[in-house]
Amino acid sequence: MKKALSYILTFCFLVLFLVVTARTEVDIDKSHLEEACFEQLNFLETDTLTTTKDKLHSKQEMYKKAMVDRYMSIDSSRKEKKEYIGTPSIYKESLRYDYDSRRFYKETHISDSYKLSNYKVYSLEEYVKYDSKRSLTDYWREKSAEDAGINNHSGLIPELNFGGKLFDAIFGSDKIIIKPQGSFEVNLGVKTSNVENPALPENLRSNTMLDFGMRIQMNVSGSIGDRLKLDFNYNTEATFDFQNNIKVSYDGKEDDIIQEIEAGNVSLPLSGTLINGGQNLFGFKTKLKFGKLGVTTLVSQQKGETKVMNLENGAHKREFDIKAVDYEANRHFFLSRYFVDNYDKALERLPLINSKIVINKIEVWVTNKNSNFLKARNIVAFTDLGEARKYILPENISKSTPFTSSDLPSNDGNGVYENMRAKDIREISKVSNNLANYYTTNRDYEKIENARMLSSSEYSFNEKLGYISLNRALNSDEVLAVAYEYTNRDGSVYQVGELTSDAQAAPNSLFLKLLKGTNLNPKMPHWPLMMKNIYNLGTYGASAEDFNLNVMYRDDSIGTNLNYLSLPVSETKLNGKILLSIMNLDRLNKQLDVRPDGAFDFIEGLTIMSERGRVIFPVLEPFGSALKSKFINKILAEKYVFNELYEKTKSEAELLTDKNKFTLEGSFKSAENSEISLNNTNIKPGAVKVIAGSRELVENIDYTVNYAMGKVKIINQGILESGTPISISSESNSLLSMQTKTLIGTHLDYKVSDDLAFGASVLHLSESPLTRKVNIGNEPIANTIWGVNGSYSFESGFLTKMVDAIPFIDTKAKSKVTVDAEFAQFLPGHNGKVGNAYIDDFEGSKVMISLKAPYSWKLASTPEIDSHVNSLTDLSSGYGRAKLAWYTIDPVFYNSQRPDDITDSDLSGFATRRVFNSEIFPQQ
Repeated sequence: MKKALSYILTFCFLVLFLVVTARTEVDIDKSHLEEACFEQLNFLETDTLTTTKDKLHSKQEMYKKAMVDRYMSIDSSRKEKKEYIGTPSIYKESLRYDYDSRRFYKETHISDSYKLSNYKVYSLEEYVKYDSKRSLTDYWREKSAEDAGINNHSGLIPELNFGGKLFDAIFGSDKIIIKPQGSFEVNLGVKTSNVENPALPENLRSNTMLDFGMRIQMNVSGSIGDRLKLDFNYNTEATFDFQNNIKVSYDGKEDDIIQEIEAGNVSLPLSGTLINGGQNLFGFKTKLKFGKLGVTTLVSQQKGETKVMNLENGAHKREFDIKAVDYEANRHFFLSRYFVDNYDKALERLPLINSKIVINKIEVWVTNKNSNFLKARNIVAFTDLGEARKYILPENISKSTPFTSSDLPSNDGNGVYENMRAKDIREISKVSNNLANYYTTNRDYEKIENARMLSSSEYSFNEKLGYISLNRALNSDEVLAVAYEYTNRDGSVYQVGELTSDAQAAPNSLFLKLLKGTNLNPKMPHWPLMMKNIYNLGTYGASAEDFNLNVMYRDDSIGTNLNYLSLPVSETKLNGKILLSIMNLDRLNKQLDVRPDGAFDFIEGLTIMSERGRVIFPVLEPFGSALKSKFINKILAEKYVFNELYEKTKSEAELLTDKNKFTLEGSFKSAENSEISLNNTNIKPGAVKVIAGSRELVENIDYTVNYAMGKVKIINQGILESGTPISISSESNSLLSMQTKTLIGTHLDYKVSDDLAFGASVLHLSESPLTRKVNIGNEPIANTIWGVNGSYSFESGFLTKMVDAIPFIDTKAKSKVTVDAEFAQFLPGHNGKVGNAYIDDFEGSKVMISLKAPYSWKLASTPEIDSHVNSLTDLSSGYGRAKLAWYTIDPVFYNSQRPDDITDSDLSGFATRRVFNSEIFPQQ
């Protein structure tokens, strides 16, 4: 539909480009002025027979004054419109040069007989100045007329006039105005590539092709008459389809049957509260009027997505349901393995923190992705830096001696820092060569050239628990490293890594502690440093009031979620306890006394980051080791404990459906604020509706909308203070819409009088299925909603008298009562012949391995020949395997370009001859 409409509009524009018509330039004021002048002249000619010379002169002066006054009045009215009508054609000037006196004589006449002024005499120098000034005035007058759009010949498409009563009756006037703006760019080039690949024939190693590119940015606005308006906006570099707008609208008069016709980007706003209509639509809409009955019909494709937000007491109330595997990865990191092992112990007795360390200073470095070199340095980050002996890989122990007896992180804790200072690796280009035989890159160390130091506003850190939280998640290939200084309980100061205040100056590299490398997986020694016990609620500014959180377990035996584990009586540590309490999230009551109350302990910075909307478990592995420690029966524990969540990647753990049964469920209110974020982008003006209770609020009176930022601000403080529930619905453009949504409908509006009106609406929304196989949860809808509404309002003097009777209140204003009634019914349906949905079509259960791809094959296991062979532990245990050799023969040996020293006999052996598909699969 959209493409067809684009073609029609483009064709119309081309026709208007090619139209060549004789344009009739008429200046009615100028022609009327000339006619008036000639009438006055005729009067003067006949009057001269009966009047004296003095009377004739007097009448000439009267005429001259009248003509000048009329000319000036017309000219002043034109100037108000920024126009200039010029000089009438009967107004003539003559210039005569006298050779004797060497003077110019200028005289002004009307017709050939009547002089309007005396001679004006100019010398040669005076006339040159006069002529120059007049030419300059005419030039600027012409330029001003062009800028104001008066010159009908300026512009790419001139203003066109079509005469005819039929044209005027349909479009309101005979003017056609088209104003195109934009640019059209075509790039044409030649691209040549040469690949020196001996596996390719020589004639295929070079390739030449045309490189053609086109860029269009066009905005066309215009009108045909006073009723038909065009608006066309197209940009080939637009990121999303909704950024290109096409709209054609026709507006009728008040008494016409056709009130409005729109094609392109249209909308259907409805006044009711139960049926919202639509805003981001593309299609065809008509609005007809039959007496008191108005009929609006729409056929369109819906490009928007509607979201509804509910507020109580000015705060946004939301529910959340988060799976246990959806922890926030690549964002929160411990600074050392020491803090990993002491995390559970430090938070055992909430709200107290049992920690003997306070971090005083920290510097955080990441890979420089935005080319910000203001605080950039070369860094070399080591996994083992500052770690105690028990945290270092066995093969690295001999390379990191001596060790101290303390577990505290420090540069002196092992020999890594001293050994690296002794090596010549301050220069970044020498790091790889000098550490090649010492450490393994991407595992034991990372080197980053021009790494960027984060500002304090880009992260936060817990100075007692020893972890940092970044404002954004790191990409998989980004490196994170730190240097920090802390004070121990005994007053000793320790440091891990090198701070910028140390002696090492650029371009020498800094030695840092590695928290995340370019290859972060469970096999890496820094994998435990990434925290897996912090979850994102998807909001900012969560309030402690009415905050509810429960840890749930899906019990397949009863088919529902429970906040406890259904276990035998023997499990005394777990029976009668909810999962919140087991995971140390319910230890206190509302007064922070040590007494569980069955509710989440809202402790800022320890169990929640309210400003960032993050929930923190006060145990390192809530669904793993923390849960396992509560079981008495370790065999029973294997059924519930989800250790794989912390031992595997998120994608791998998510596939374990027998363990992935834990969820975080609850609700919260955002912090009370008159400005509410809609969490929507690309909101179209008019696509926001706010309802308080059952009353629809008025924009710019009760609330304002920032459509660019996607925020609503309630400016009527009475609504916020009354505590009335507020519902905000907003419709935004869908950035990625896979299914086509079709919306058709009709709205009837019958206005009995100014006080009484009735309405009815019917809307049908359907989706086109992407494939013939529909998965559960993605079923295409075919929903219908219909409803009726009525409104009646009247003035009441009785209410005015009642209000006036209240003491200290004096009012004579009329009271108005409005009664609204509305009914709607929703009829759900599905778009499909049968309505089937597939749980799984098993299309991904087959693995295709081609015999032509030897790299997909793996070495087979040893066949069972006898017990003696299978008992061997050396390489001889594999002698029973079949011997297969795969070769890829260059096609050049089998065509006319074969080298001369290669004969047919050389290609006939079993190791060199070609094997065709038909030889292996003769039936194909």
